[in-house]
Amino acid sequence: MDISFYKNKRVLVTGHTGFKGTWLCKMLVNAGAIVTGYSLKPPTDPNLFELSGLENKMKSIIADIRDFARLKETFAETRPEIVLHLAAQPIVRDSYKDPRYTYETNVMGTVNLMECVRLNPCVKSVLNVTTDKVYKNNEWCWGYRENEPLDGYDPYSNSKSCSELVTHSYKNSFFKDSHVAVSTARAGNVIGGGDFASDRIIPDCMRAVSENEEIIVRNPYSTRPYQHVLEPLAVYLTIAAKQFEDKRYAGFYNVGPDDCDCVTTGDLVDLFCKHWGSGAKWVNKAEANAPHEANFLKLDCSKLKSTFGWKPHWSIEQCMEFTTRFYKVWLAGEDIPAEMDIEINEFLEG
Repeated sequence: MDISFYKNKRVLVTGHTGFKGTWLCKMLVNAGAIVTGYSLKPPTDPNLFELSGLENKMKSIIADIRDFARLKETFAETRPEIVLHLAAQPIVRDSYKDPRYTYETNVMGTVNLMECVRLNPCVKSVLNVTTDKVYKNNEWCWGYRENEPLDGYDPYSNSKSCSELVTHSYKNSFFKDSHVAVSTARAGNVIGGGDFASDRIIPDCMRAVSENEEIIVRNPYSTRPYQHVLEPLAVYLTIAAKQFEDKRYAGFYNVGPDDCDCVTTGDLVDLFCKHWGSGAKWVNKAEANAPHEANFLKLDCSKLKSTFGWKPHWSIEQCMEFTTRFYKVWLAGEDIPAEMDIEINEFLEG
């Protein structure tokens, strides 16, 4: 993939201090883009944004996506040509604890962003990143397509379904006959080095093995479309670039692995233990009365493949190889920006 398109482009990334946002900004900065990030403070300690060395290579605005006045001011100051919207409350279990905040962030945050796009003619390309969980999940064995009903079950998933609908409404009401191209991308579960969030399987694995403890897996039989974080980010950059040049590429796209790489959580942790070595092992500890989460979820990515000739770069095995390598570099106190550059270059050139 060639991301030289982004050289000297003005790009606004919301949620830039998060796991996906940091990797995305690293790719954009490497490509020579003029990057502005808009986000809350990094959500974890440690966090990838501080480790990445990006703070002095881009404009970082620490603010809330719910703050319309500050967001509007940011658009006026930076005049972005391309907007990549990743800001969200992304944790299913946290959405049960604080549904109101989840809806305010994921729904009204999207409204605020789309309103800023509407008011700023400098913007030509917008991508709203949602999730594979936007679909009404019937627990069937085939992948969901972009025309399936949207009806997420839990507050996080449902708020992302609403974010999709907000985007559709703005697209139809305000951008249909304008120069602005708007898309959404529904990505599967992402893993990779630098995720330090709580209640996520790979960070939980890393924390356990670094303390010589058994990995606790609460739902080893759930199937998810796991993929390396660079997979969807490369797709986001492709969609945003293509629709910038030709509005006909704007649409709604699933982003996930091939069927052979949709694995159970137990299989994923087995792979982690294999690549980590050092006697890493896990134990099944299902929780009684745990909040509802889908047991089976897959995506049909035929539209993405036929439109852009896309195919996944890394298998789930390769994905885990790079993920464990990153955490070992971090635990050894070695050069994280260099490791990120190595992984991005290997991914783009592979």
